[in-house]
Amino acid sequence: MNILSPVERPRMDAAQLEALCTDLGPRGAEDAVCRAMEQLGDRLFRVQQLAFEERPLALYDTLEDLSGIADRIGLCGLAQVARHVMHCVERNDPVALSATLARLARIGERSLSALWDLQDVSV
Repeated sequence: MNILSPVERPRMDAAQLEALCTDLGPRGAEDAVCRAMEQLGDRLFRVQQLAFEERPLALYDTLEDLSGIADRIGLCGLAQVARHVMHCVERNDPVALSATLARLARIGERSLSALWDLQDVSV
């Protein structure tokens, strides 16, 4: 395993985003993605809080929520990393938990940035 791996890029399922557009229409899909981005940001913040407070049950539930939201809008990489963190919580492995939480924060930030860029939302 190469410790100096290249920057992780968020994995996105374009078909999922296309399905949202088909099901909800362009405006509805945009609204759904914007809501999901807000929810993901909230969950990512909450995950860090709960980990710091050492509240594994609440952490697990929040990770499960985060994974589901990410899956719904095609952020399969973020969903997968959230599931990896859940596995560390289940195993009660503090070293692996710390490492996967750091990875989740990195992938979460990059995923939200990629969605922001994809939406071409201006402030």
